[in-house]
Amino acid sequence: MAITAPNPAIPDDASDTILEFPDNRLLIDLCGELDRNIAQVELRMGVTITRRGNLLTLHGPEPDRLAAEAVLRALYERLEQGRPLTPGDIDAAIRLGPAPAPAPASDGQAISQLEMFSGDAIEIRTRRKLVEPRTTAQKVYVRNLFRNELTFGIGPAGTGKTYLAVAAAAAMYIEGRVDKIILSRPAVEAGERLGFLPGDMKEKVDPYMQPLYDALNDFFPPKQVQKLIEERQIEIAPLAFMRGRTLANAYVVLDEAQNATAMQMKMFLTRLGEGSRMAVTGDPTQIDLPKGVPSGLIEAERVLSGVPGVAFTRFGAEDVVRHPLVARIIRAYETAQGKHA
Repeated sequence: MAITAPNPAIPDDASDTILEFPDNRLLIDLCGELDRNIAQVELRMGVTITRRGNLLTLHGPEPDRLAAEAVLRALYERLEQGRPLTPGDIDAAIRLGPAPAPAPASDGQAISQLEMFSGDAIEIRTRRKLVEPRTTAQKVYVRNLFRNELTFGIGPAGTGKTYLAVAAAAAMYIEGRVDKIILSRPAVEAGERLGFLPGDMKEKVDPYMQPLYDALNDFFPPKQVQKLIEERQIEIAPLAFMRGRTLANAYVVLDEAQNATAMQMKMFLTRLGEGSRMAVTGDPTQIDLPKGVPSGLIEAERVLSGVPGVAFTRFGAEDVVRHPLVARIIRAYETAQGKHA
């Protein structure tokens, strides 16, 4: 536990806060290699942080110092719990504020994801890693993924829509709440036609599915992913292959849904069977459909808003968790589109 230590050499009205950290090993992890972690806090929170021994001195306006102190305490407690600390974890702590520790298991039993989400602490447990929301919208989205039969994630690239949906699918499969995972995307060309790509149908569509394979490999060991695909407990297929099926006891994710036509979207949504859940993700600003063909995602948002069991989470540039430049690029395009609207 970090301790706020008074410094008699500094007047009471000086704009410094001194934090003492008892475990120097954890303090090294908190600061990061070449102090890059505290540099990230400095840059984002408007304070200057000086390290001396097991003390961190925060200098800056009082509101910024209080906020930075809360973040540093939360990150140190995270390390005390034996949990990793990555740049993404720091970013999440800054965006969301200090989060409570995960709820403890009762009687030595692992708690279910739904029990986890009854409070404010949210984690998605998969075979390879814990996944934590990094923004308020992501937090709402993850709750929706577990609490609703059909969840839409709508917003720009880099906001974690697909990644979190696949993580939720992996967690529900691991807990035995679904029997299979089905991941789908419309195979819509963006400049290069399928017929000109080499290989059979699987080899033609696999490049479109690669983001889904990448997400799965983050949550399962790669050899297990291949085994589950061979056993058809994980299916990755173009949207057109969903016609005529009833998808029961499955977690179904439709990615890049802005490129589904209205007819395809209705076809897909009506595949939902007993014991299944669906997540639909897309970015209405990146539609690759032929000119004049309306997007099924936009129509679904209009038609299904307010329907019980259907949840919509909308993301903005502020929810981008890739490189900070991505958020600035998205805002620049939004501004340019607004001027030409």
